[in-house]
Amino acid sequence: MKFICEYRDEKIAKKYASAIADITTQAWTIMEICGGQTHSIVKYGIDELLPAGITLIHGPGCPVCVTAIALIDRAIVLASQPNVIFCSFGDMLRVPGTERDLLSAKAAGADVRIVYSPLDCLKLARTHCDRQIVFFAVGFETTAPATAMAVYQAQQEQLDNFSILVAHVLVPPAMEAILASPNCCVRGFLAAGHVCTVMGNREYEAISKKYSVPIIVTGFEPVDILQGIYMCIQQLESGRAECENQYTRSVRREGNQTAQQLIQEIFTVIPRQWRGIGEIAESGWDLRQKYANFDANKRFQQQLNSVACDNICLQTECISGKIMQGIKKPHDCSAFGTRCTPEHPLGAPMVSSEGACAAYYRYRQSNDRL
Repeated sequence: MKFICEYRDEKIAKKYASAIADITTQAWTIMEICGGQTHSIVKYGIDELLPAGITLIHGPGCPVCVTAIALIDRAIVLASQPNVIFCSFGDMLRVPGTERDLLSAKAAGADVRIVYSPLDCLKLARTHCDRQIVFFAVGFETTAPATAMAVYQAQQEQLDNFSILVAHVLVPPAMEAILASPNCCVRGFLAAGHVCTVMGNREYEAISKKYSVPIIVTGFEPVDILQGIYMCIQQLESGRAECENQYTRSVRREGNQTAQQLIQEIFTVIPRQWRGIGEIAESGWDLRQKYANFDANKRFQQQLNSVACDNICLQTECISGKIMQGIKKPHDCSAFGTRCTPEHPLGAPMVSSEGACAAYYRYRQSNDRL
């Protein structure tokens, strides 16, 4: 815990907060793109340490939250097949689809299992040769290498009872979609450190230059975030717009090239539907044709024929789409904490461990502190 505690040091955090106040001369709006950063900000009250003119807004940095409803519905259909063991990360089980969630399917008899890695699914495929093992491949660039390795290894072992339902999404296209929006108020970004650990930060340099916004690759602890905000304000106040790396203990400009090569071998870039936002060009991955036999959509095409492929918009009072675009905050939702709770969610951000609504529900039940 030693090295974690150093990045939670109260005195250092207050020094950064004071330094931010000293250099701030006007109002600035900064978006953190990662749900892990959102939880740290809300948990530790980082936003409350900042000058009144600095506004932090929350971006679509939770891959569970942005997974399209149509994909949830497909996952439920696959899980309900009699010969399928459906595997998923735990925080996907309560994400609502059109009518129900994966946990409801499990309660109704579906064989839904929580795994910690897609590689766990290969063990199941080896020991359950008479069953089809399907993995729900959700996540940003951070989790994609493990999914790619599972597919690569399955091909090497010729495991014909393993497939994946791909829902991977990419961060940079989502940032560009936000910046290109006519109602965008974001003046700077805190980029996700874990994503950049895999992919590097070269891609962000072009975005920073194109839209004239500072992008600071930032870690997840309080001192990380405050230092990232300080670096961002420094740029804004001096009229600069560059990509900088605060998270140097983990991120290199070139990223993890071995992981990138594996991703490129297995996946191809496609448009992707984002829940509550819509389609974003070149914002997702899908399996290359070479590995199409591991695509659950193709393997179970007949069973999935009746399930919509496009983005379904549920007519509810949930405003999760606006929350994930930084237009609204959780307390702006009339259902927050009453008709929408982690046990009975109207939208995905109340379910996921990285969702903004879940963070506010856990740490800020009332609006008194805002």
